[in-house]
Amino acid sequence: MTAPASQLLGGTDKAAIMVMLLAEEDASRILGQLTPDELRQLAGTMCSIGDVQPHAIADAIAGFSRSTQQNGLSGHGRVDSVRKILSGAVGEVKTENLMRQVAPEHEEANLPALGLLRWLDPKIIGEILADEHPQAIAVLLLQLDTDVAAAALAALPEDLHTPVLHRVARLGPVSRQAIEILEHTLNAKIEKLHGTIPLTMGGIKHAADIINRSHRSLEKRVMPTINKIDKKLAKELENEMFKFEHLFALDTKMTGVLLREVESDTLILALKGIEEDQRDQFFDAMSSRAADGLRDEIEMRGRVKKADVETAQKEVVAIAKRLIAQGDLIMGEGDEDYV
Repeated sequence: MTAPASQLLGGTDKAAIMVMLLAEEDASRILGQLTPDELRQLAGTMCSIGDVQPHAIADAIAGFSRSTQQNGLSGHGRVDSVRKILSGAVGEVKTENLMRQVAPEHEEANLPALGLLRWLDPKIIGEILADEHPQAIAVLLLQLDTDVAAAALAALPEDLHTPVLHRVARLGPVSRQAIEILEHTLNAKIEKLHGTIPLTMGGIKHAADIINRSHRSLEKRVMPTINKIDKKLAKELENEMFKFEHLFALDTKMTGVLLREVESDTLILALKGIEEDQRDQFFDAMSSRAADGLRDEIEMRGRVKKADVETAQKEVVAIAKRLIAQGDLIMGEGDEDYV
C-alpha cells in the first residue's frame, strides 16, 4: 500500500509521517504525551499508511510549516516550558544552573535569596552556610558560579570541606521543592542579617571588561586620566585589559610580526603555559623548520615554574603593546577596535 496522493493527505496522515521522520527516542517522547484515543488513532495510521512517497513527506512538512506560520509560538509560560524540556534531558539540578544563565531575571524573581547570594562576598556566603547540613551546603554551592562556589567553600570551616565536596560529587537528583525549601531557609538568614551583609559589586575585572567592550577612543581618553588619579589602579586595569590570551585574536600575519620581536627563550616559556592546540597559531606563523624546532625545544624544556611562564607571557604582552602603539601590530579588524 502506498500513502495517498499529497492532496488527499489528512491531518492524521501528516502527523503520522512527521512522527515517523523523528528518531525513535524523540518520537516516543511525543507519543507519551497523547491520550489513549489519540495514540490509538495515530498508531493505526502509522501501521496502515504503507510506503510514503517523497511528495507526501514534503507535503507533511509543508503542512507543519504552514501551521506554525499561522499560529506562531506563544511566549506565555516559555521559561517554564524550556525548564521542563531541559529537566527531562539533563536533570533538575543542571537545569536550574543552566536556566540561571539563560533566564537570570526569571530565576532570581522566583528565588530572590539565591539571586542575592550570587552578589555576596564568598566569605559572607561561607558565614551564612557554616551551620547548615553538608547536603544543604552542597546544593546551595551548586547554585553559584564555580569560582564563587570554590571561594565560599574555602571560607567554610575546614571540617566541612570533605563532607560538602563528597555530597557535591554524589548529589544526584534534587527536586525543585527541596531547592525552594533551602531558598526559604536562606532567605530567613539573609533577612536576619539585613543591613550587615555587604554586596560585592564592581572591581578591576568588571571595569576592564567595560573598557574592553567600549570604543578604543574611550580607553585613550579615560586611561591617562585614571593614571593621574591612581597609578596603581591604572596598572591593574591595564594588566586585566590585555592578557596573553588576547593574542589568540591575531591573524597569521600579525602573529608573525609579533614573533619577530620575541626572544626564543621567552617564547618557549610563554607557550609552555598554554594548550598544545593553542600553540598552533604561533607555529603557523613560522616556517615548518622553525616550528618543528620550537616544538622540540618546548618538549625538551620539561616542567617549568608557573611564575616563569607568567613572566614570559607578560613580556610578550608588553612587546605586543609596544608594537600596537607604534602602529606595527593590529588586533581585531582595525587599530580602533582591539582586545
